[in-house]
Amino acid sequence: MGDEDVDGKCRIMSACSSAKLFLFMVPLLLVSCFVFVNIGPKSPTTFSISLSNNHISPPLHPSSPSLPPAPAPSPPQAAKKVSLPASALSTKMESVQGDNNRTIQLNPINITLMSNSVSTSTASSELIKKRVTTKIDKIEFELQKARVAIKAASMDDPVDDPDYVPLGPMYWNAKVFHRSYLEMEKQFKIFVYKEGDPPLFHDGPCKSIYSMEGNFIYEMERDTHFRTNNPDKAHAFYLPLSVVKMVRYVYQRDSHDFGPIRRTVRDYIDLVSDRYPFWNRSIGADHFILSCHDWGPKASFSHPHLGQNSIRALCNANTSERFKPRKDVSIPEINLRTGSLKGLVGGPSPSIRPILAFFAGGVHGPVRPVLLQHWENKDNDIKVHKYLPKGTSYSDMMRSSKFCLCPSGYEVASPRIVEALYSGCVPVLINSGYVPPFSDVLNWRSFSVIVSVEDIPKLKTILTSISPRQYLRMYRRVLKVRRHFEVNSPAKRFDVFHMILHSIWVRRLNVNIREV
Repeated sequence: MGDEDVDGKCRIMSACSSAKLFLFMVPLLLVSCFVFVNIGPKSPTTFSISLSNNHISPPLHPSSPSLPPAPAPSPPQAAKKVSLPASALSTKMESVQGDNNRTIQLNPINITLMSNSVSTSTASSELIKKRVTTKIDKIEFELQKARVAIKAASMDDPVDDPDYVPLGPMYWNAKVFHRSYLEMEKQFKIFVYKEGDPPLFHDGPCKSIYSMEGNFIYEMERDTHFRTNNPDKAHAFYLPLSVVKMVRYVYQRDSHDFGPIRRTVRDYIDLVSDRYPFWNRSIGADHFILSCHDWGPKASFSHPHLGQNSIRALCNANTSERFKPRKDVSIPEINLRTGSLKGLVGGPSPSIRPILAFFAGGVHGPVRPVLLQHWENKDNDIKVHKYLPKGTSYSDMMRSSKFCLCPSGYEVASPRIVEALYSGCVPVLINSGYVPPFSDVLNWRSFSVIVSVEDIPKLKTILTSISPRQYLRMYRRVLKVRRHFEVNSPAKRFDVFHMILHSIWVRRLNVNIREV
């Protein structure tokens, strides 16, 4: 995580009788309880962020550590209630404490198929429309309409799309995802706070392993479709900080003192919360940050409400480090050495991939030593190297392999996952506690192999048990889903930038902010 990894910048509602109101309130309450956006697996052990019939892939070994206590009460703020989706890993009711002892309820959300009538939702929406009186009511009404439309998608025919129509087992529910994506394009608005100066804010690396930080900031800064300059119209608020840049310019190398980074993050949130009412209105629940640095999760807890309430888009999506799929977003780690995809995407057909599995990389973290101990130079079909032989191309080896091994290093995320997808190589995820990117939409088990650390000795048995026919299916699915991991400038529909936005959109749909 030295300076050499940071290579370059990117600039690049009418009163009515009490009886009528009571009749209307019954369906409204029902809708409030049951209309959510589901995108995730039906398994009761998985987490729930909803979109109807959709699913979310669970982490390999989920855990939910306790969060730190909230800070001492600050000056009085306008009281609001915020309902957040709970972790699907647990169905019990949770709550966290906000300023002035306000309580945020985390309500469990079910991701099973909802078969209740959509017409009830529509009737209730009419009541909501009549009661819209404040700016936040209008925002929530818009989101409620989106939830209804997304819910109906599971029963509708696929929608035509000139660019791409999601189909296949790579998606938990392709129709629901597509409708959700179209609803996002139609109305999702994000306000980017203008406060803060580069390089710590509004800037980030674009030519390194942390490139998603810079590329997302850059695309968000120049975007005219999703970005709004009117915060009263925003559904979400982006805190444009770069942890990578803080590590480079604020942290004193080898000091082991995280204080400067913690103060920088906390001071920024104090600044925007003093200048605008939006952070205090939701206690940060409709705000998000994005970080690809290993220290991103730690930096997010510089302010307890940021780590506990806000949406955190992280490469290091490790459930053992307080990553919560119910509200956080896993994003891919992409190593753009030149700042573009030139020469990175593409590879030969399966018939000319003679190597069963391949890995080469440094020995760090708890997983890789185990992999090398069992497989380094021990099998001609599984090529595992600490260092590649002189004259051997890493990218050529990936393109010559059917499966690419992606073990965790110091952190759970690995750029090899995306490199494998780019190369047409089926990724083999070997880690513990990792939530793969876009698991709210993508069924990773349909196009990758997930191996526990304990099963590393059985690696060849696991891979050879996959029939040629099944391998070909996985290979074709890899080619289809990799569009969701491609970095484009300018961004293109369904690419990695838009997939990150969609994951944030889904989490925002599951937050309900209303006046007390």
